[in-house]
Amino acid sequence: QVQLVESGGGLVQAGGSLRLSCVASGRTFSSYAMGWFRQAPGKEREFVAAISWSGSNTYYSDSVKGRFTISRDNAKNTVYLQMNSLKSEDTAVYLCAARSSPWSSYRRYDYDYWGQGTQVTVSS
Repeated sequence: QVQLVESGGGLVQAGGSLRLSCVASGRTFSSYAMGWFRQAPGKEREFVAAISWSGSNTYYSDSVKGRFTISRDNAKNTVYLQMNSLKSEDTAVYLCAARSSPWSSYRRYDYDYWGQGTQVTVSS
């Protein structure tokens, strides 16, 4: 069982930056691929970014590519999402997810564990 706790959300002006963190419980964090998803009110949960177990492979949705960076520190059981050049359309609840596989995926149904989410609000 893996428990995930996100932090770092908040209110920021358009063009600003935030860094989200997700801390995982358990001693096998390094064996999980990790992902970030987001969900805006009335919309489907959508893929944002994913990272493989070692951090050597990363994937991004087209909407955030070049602005967001996913990274992980296996010694700290933590995955990060650095968000730069934020836009109003980035406003959503951001959720961290863990997949019981070393290899990441953009599909939400491939992930086995989810955090509660952290709210990101970008004002224009």
